[in-house]
Amino acid sequence: MKYALLADLHSNLQALDACLEHARAQNAQQFAFIGDLVGYGGNPAEVVDRVMALVSCGAPCVRGNHEYMALNPPDVIRQVQDEGAAWTHAQLQPLHRSFLENLPLTTRLGQDVLLVHASADSPDKWHYVSDNAAAERCMRAAAAQDEAIRYVFVGHVHAQSLYFLTPTAKLMRFTPEPGVPIPVPPHRQWLAVVGSCGQPRDRDPRAMYAIYDSDAATITFHRVVYDHLAAAMAVRKTHALPHHFADRLEWGL
Repeated sequence: MKYALLADLHSNLQALDACLEHARAQNAQQFAFIGDLVGYGGNPAEVVDRVMALVSCGAPCVRGNHEYMALNPPDVIRQVQDEGAAWTHAQLQPLHRSFLENLPLTTRLGQDVLLVHASADSPDKWHYVSDNAAAERCMRAAAAQDEAIRYVFVGHVHAQSLYFLTPTAKLMRFTPEPGVPIPVPPHRQWLAVVGSCGQPRDRDPRAMYAIYDSDAATITFHRVVYDHLAAAMAVRKTHALPHHFADRLEWGL
C-alpha cells in the first residue's frame, strides 16, 4: 500500500491540491494527515472540507496544535498566532469544528506504523522532533507503547528528515533527497519527519510531503511546485491575517 503522508497543511488550499494531485500521479493509494490542517493560511474551511472528504473514504488523520488553537482561540490577542487562531475559528462551521475536535492525537496504520503530529513522547505537549535527542525520546516512547511499532511518522517541524536506529541502538539522522526512494526495512526502527505541505520554512517555497510504500518498505520525500503566490494572496485578501504569514509563503521562511 502506498500512503501519501501530509502534515502541516496550514489552511493552504493551493499547496494541498498540488500535493494531492502529485501523490495521485505517484499512484498513492491512500492519504494520511498528520495534523495542523489549519492555522496561518487563508482557506481553512476549504482545506478541512478536502480532508473531511478523504477521511470519509478511509484516510487517517490526527490532531495538531493548531487545531487546538482554532477550537480554543484566546480572548485577548497577545501574539500573531492568536490573531490567526481567532480568525480561523470564525471561518469554521460547526461541522468543521466537530470534526477537528474529535480527531485523535495518535493513530495507527496497520500494526507497525504510528502517526502523531508532534512526538510520541507526550503527544499533547507538542514537543518538536528537531534533533537527535528529541527523536530518540519519540522513538523510545513509541516502542514502549507497543514493540510492534517500527515506523513513526510526524510533522510539526516544517522540514524533512529521517532518523533510524542502528543494530547497536545508535541513532542516525539522514537528510533525504526529494524524489529518491529510501529503503526502510522493518528490522530497524524509523522516524520520518515528513515536512510541511502548507508552510515550508527552509527558504524553499515548494510544498513538502512523503510517500510510504509498505509493500516495498520504502519512503520517498517529495517537494512540489505550486502557486505559492496565490496562496500568499489568499492570506492578504482576508485583511485580518498578518501579512507576515503571506511573506513566509512567498519566500519559504
